[in-house]
Amino acid sequence: MKRSCQHLCDKFQAAMDVLARPWNGLIIATLEEGALRFGELRERLDAISDRMLSSRLKDLEALGLVVRRVLPGPPVRVEYELTDVGRGFREVAKAITRWGEMLADGAPRALTGASSDDRARGHARAQVKRGRARPRGATKGRGEGA
Repeated sequence: MKRSCQHLCDKFQAAMDVLARPWNGLIIATLEEGALRFGELRERLDAISDRMLSSRLKDLEALGLVVRRVLPGPPVRVEYELTDVGRGFREVAKAITRWGEMLADGAPRALTGASSDDRARGHARAQVKRGRARPRGATKGRGEGA
């Protein structure tokens, strides 16, 4: 089911529909290196399953972002490469990288008013409260006075 926002351009929404699918952005960015075989893609995206990678490559091919090329063998090999439209993602990736740098450099602190150290201490206190961690200075196991 596609989501729609009346105040946003249809072309913007079409691009977001592609990027909103898990792994699509990472697959496209990885193919920026040039044509890769399935196994090479899987090695670079080590957390993706074969089934998911295959499904996403088929989707991206159907959208005209990736071309699947069968190379004569033996052995027969298949490689995937970005189309001209797929290579258009390069500028988007650069913009996302700049935005990611801004987020990493402090946007969350500016929004919450808390530093990453403050958030880490808060997370540690919550873990102690839930019994998932020991309070600071507590020893492991049974010691004196336990």
